[in-house]
Amino acid sequence: MIIDAGPFIVDGERLNSRLWALIKRATERGEELHTTHPVLAQVWRDPAQQANLARALRHFDAHPLDESVSVGRRLAASRTSDVVDAHLAVVAERLGTFILTTDSDDMTSLNARFEVY
Repeated sequence: MIIDAGPFIVDGERLNSRLWALIKRATERGEELHTTHPVLAQVWRDPAQQANLARALRHFDAHPLDESVSVGRRLAASRTSDVVDAHLAVVAERLGTFILTTDSDDMTSLNARFEVY
């Protein structure tokens, strides 16, 4: 699975949260967890205050925004403008996985495979 900003913002600092339970279960099963550098840019505000988020991110592969043509085409096809969400959709498709998000409207517009957090 690849995680959008919403779950990190909602629960990244709460150790007894659904997000941490997902992280624990995935690591116990040897499943890969992903996010993107643009998502991290949305999430990071004050690293001194986000120690648990930093711990959580140790379990994730963070993908750089290096698929600009595919992202741009996805935006054009969907007639949307959120580069971060389009990048998630492109990366998730390439990985053959789904996006865990709080933003179902944008993901639906992008024709992305997702589950609502």
